[in-house]
Amino acid sequence: MIDSTNTAQSSALAPLTYAWLGLVLLTLFGLGVGQWFRGVGWQPLLVAAIVWVKSWLVCRYFIESHLAHPFITKVMRAFILFAPIALILTAFFGSQFARWATL
Repeated sequence: MIDSTNTAQSSALAPLTYAWLGLVLLTLFGLGVGQWFRGVGWQPLLVAAIVWVKSWLVCRYFIESHLAHPFITKVMRAFILFAPIALILTAFFGSQFARWATL
């Protein structure tokens, strides 16, 4: 006889396992991007996209932000956009940001 609780637990862990594997693959892909496309002008855009997808996976599958109140979901979406935007702005306008930050 098949235990239904064991089946339910394994089916509940499947999305988390796939999300974790996705995070590992994106990390390895990011390392490859750093090696293969060193110095290419569009590399920061690709890195920012990888960071955004990884952040989205963590929010969706591990924090389960889609189950939260809509306000919390919107705050989390804005939060995960902050790092990729900061990476892009720093990559393309780094000297201007450095001038703004100095006293």
